[in-house]
Amino acid sequence: MRRTAINAARRAAELAGLAGRAVDVLVVGGGATGAGVALDAASRGLSVALVEGEDLAFGTSRWSSKLIHGGLRYLAKGDIGLAAESAAERHVLLTRTAPHLTRALPQLVALTPHVSRQAAALTYAGLVAGDGLRRAVGTPSSVLPGPRRVSAQEALALAPGLDRAGLRGGLLSFDGQVVDDARLVVAIARTAAGRGAAVLTKVRALSVDGSGARVRDELTGATLRIDARAVVNATGVWADGLAPDVRLRPSRGSHLVLDGASLGIGGAALTVPVPGQFGRFVLVLPQPDGRVYLGLTDEPMDHVPDVAAVPESDVDFLLSVAGTALAAPPTRADVLGAFAGLRPLLDTPGERSADLSRHHAVLTAADGVVTVVGGKLTTYRKMAADAVDAAARAADLRAPRSRTRDIPLVGAAPRRRLADLAAPPWLISRYGTEAETIHALAQVDPDLAKPVTPGSPVTGAEVAWAVRTEGALTPEDVLDRRTRVGLVAPDREAALPRVTDLVERALAGLR
Repeated sequence: MRRTAINAARRAAELAGLAGRAVDVLVVGGGATGAGVALDAASRGLSVALVEGEDLAFGTSRWSSKLIHGGLRYLAKGDIGLAAESAAERHVLLTRTAPHLTRALPQLVALTPHVSRQAAALTYAGLVAGDGLRRAVGTPSSVLPGPRRVSAQEALALAPGLDRAGLRGGLLSFDGQVVDDARLVVAIARTAAGRGAAVLTKVRALSVDGSGARVRDELTGATLRIDARAVVNATGVWADGLAPDVRLRPSRGSHLVLDGASLGIGGAALTVPVPGQFGRFVLVLPQPDGRVYLGLTDEPMDHVPDVAAVPESDVDFLLSVAGTALAAPPTRADVLGAFAGLRPLLDTPGERSADLSRHHAVLTAADGVVTVVGGKLTTYRKMAADAVDAAARAADLRAPRSRTRDIPLVGAAPRRRLADLAAPPWLISRYGTEAETIHALAQVDPDLAKPVTPGSPVTGAEVAWAVRTEGALTPEDVLDRRTRVGLVAPDREAALPRVTDLVERALAGLR
């Protein structure tokens, strides 16, 4: 296996090396699905190049709820196939490919006066059915415990900020959570690079056809042709820009960033029913840094910006629903930041955005270009495998079956080994076995041990690592994708000068 480090020097060499030769598979798009396609194809022995106009995880993949979920929502709608697929892929991530980046997340449905006894009974029945899927796919209870009812006292111990008035107890269940969706994408891309894939960010596809693409190097402005035997369009909500026959109806999912301590939120997530809409919930999701994400919405979008804004109506909706369960309802003053992701849903005339299928689709155009859309973060691996199967058929490529169920991502190790690593827990949860190397960087160079801003858990060592090893080319890549400091605007502004200096120094060391 080749080295997994991706950086500016490797990018330049691999981009130059594509001149005059054809790869087996060209992937357009550097989100979870595109990186997954690159890994799947490379692991089957195919030569692969991935091009991304911005950065890894620039689009929808970094704006998720950070859940690796078992498809309970789909089970409630009677879509047993999609729920089972979600549970199976959750199992793969939690137990095989990414135990270092994932964890069990306790989720509490507080039985407040807003939740009727009938609704509570139906919800608990759904949790039990979802746990049946967990058992069916083999996820042990030591990784994801089964659901249970809890008393009002225990509910308050899990979430001290709950409104005590009329609290009857709660329903406790467990699902998967990824510590950072953008870091998951980086790990997938680097694992693909370790198997020979050329991962080329800041390289924009201007046009594609069944035999390759015309691309532009966004760092130099130079254009070139990349020839390929098969092309996979994995650009998500931008897919119809390269495949005009694909009809999408993007949906906006907004989240707010709040302080967990001020809300009385500990390690358990809250699942808060939307009043008057059975089966629809708002989630209060605790994060490793002590903040919580409050989400999410499901609103149709008639245009696709590079980065979606969160409208005031979404802020009002999320705060109002969360306030029905908390003793001190959050206000706008509590909002530290906000973000929104756009779901690349296939258009179905007459359906509401919230009712559109979350199944993924793999579409092959007349010229052989394969487009993969739909789906969700949890099932990226299955989406990628299906896309590579379709590309191999379209181009008559000889390739074995997908092998990615059993390929650990960079940094992965059994949980018992991760617990024994000689590094801070923050680093281990984000880098797995590589945490020791990053920690050693900080020990050797005291300047790299300093946080990027006072009180931040992110140090200069992580910035240097992002540039040397994870393909970061700009301060924005570090702040907004590799570390997520940029989610809170004041933190971003405070960190920008130091991160800029560290990035420039690290890039100079690669020349």
